[in-house]
Amino acid sequence: MKILNAMPPYNLFGLEEQDYDSAKVVVLPIPYDSTSTYKVGAREGPRAIIEASRSMELYNEELGEVTSDKVGIFTLEELAPDFNSPEGTVNRIAKEVGLILDDKKLPILLGGEHTIAVGGVRAISKKYREFSVLHMDAHADSRDEFFSTKYCHACVMARIRETCGSCYSVGIRSIDKESAKRHANEMLYMKDMKNMDTKKIVDKILKNTKENLYITIDLDVLDTGEMPATGTPEPGGMRYDQLLAVLKGVLKERKLVGADINELNPIPGMVAPNVLAAKLVYNIIGYAFD
Repeated sequence: MKILNAMPPYNLFGLEEQDYDSAKVVVLPIPYDSTSTYKVGAREGPRAIIEASRSMELYNEELGEVTSDKVGIFTLEELAPDFNSPEGTVNRIAKEVGLILDDKKLPILLGGEHTIAVGGVRAISKKYREFSVLHMDAHADSRDEFFSTKYCHACVMARIRETCGSCYSVGIRSIDKESAKRHANEMLYMKDMKNMDTKKIVDKILKNTKENLYITIDLDVLDTGEMPATGTPEPGGMRYDQLLAVLKGVLKERKLVGADINELNPIPGMVAPNVLAAKLVYNIIGYAFD
C-alpha cells in the first residue's frame, strides 16, 4: 500500500524516482566532523541539506529547466566514518568516490567537515591525469599539521597539493604567515576581490586552472550575514549571488569532474542557511550541465 499524501522521499531534492544507472550525478553524504577545531556539528550538515532540499521547487528559473529531470541525480546512503583515524576516513571516501567515477558519474560530496575533500581529490587524481582544484573558503587550510594530525580540516589544502599540482584558492581572509608566503601565487584574497567585478574574478580563476576542475566549497567562504551556520565563521565574505555568478562563469569554460560542499554547521531553529546550501548544490549541478 502506498500512502496517498506522503512527504517527499528522503533523498537530495526529494526526488520521487531515483535510478542509479541513468543518473549523471551521484551524491555522497558524509556526516563527519572528528577534527573540527572550533564549533563541532558539521556532521549534521548533510542531513540538514537533504531535509531543506526536500522543500525546494525544482524548476530552475535562471536556467529555464528542471535540472533534476535533465540530469538525473541519485543520493547514496550516508558514508560511515572510520573511527580508527581521520586518515582512514579519507581513504574510505577516496574508495567510494572512485567507484562513482568508475561508473562514469559526477560525484558530489556533502559534508561534514572540509577534510572530506582530500578523499574526493585523491579519487579524482587516479581518474584524471590533468585537473585543477578550485578551493573556495575563508581559510587557507594549508598547515602541514594541526593538533598532531596531518588529516585535519586545517590541513586540507596541504594534503590536496600532494596529489594535485594545480590548486587555486578564492575568498581567503584567514591565513597563517608561513602559508601566505609559500602560496602567494595560488590565492585570491577577499580583500582584493572587493575591488573586482565578477568577470575579473572568473578570468583570474580561469587563468589559474585547467580544463578538468574539481571544486571544493567551504560554506564559510560566504559572508556570515548570509551563512552564519559554520564551525569557523569569518566576517567579510562573498555574497551568495556573487558566488553563484562566479561559479556559473567558471563552469561555462571548465568541465566539472567532482565537487564537495562542506562545513554547514546547522543552527537549531534557523533553516535559511540549510536552504542556501541546498540551492547552491542544485545550481552547481545546473551550471555543470547547462
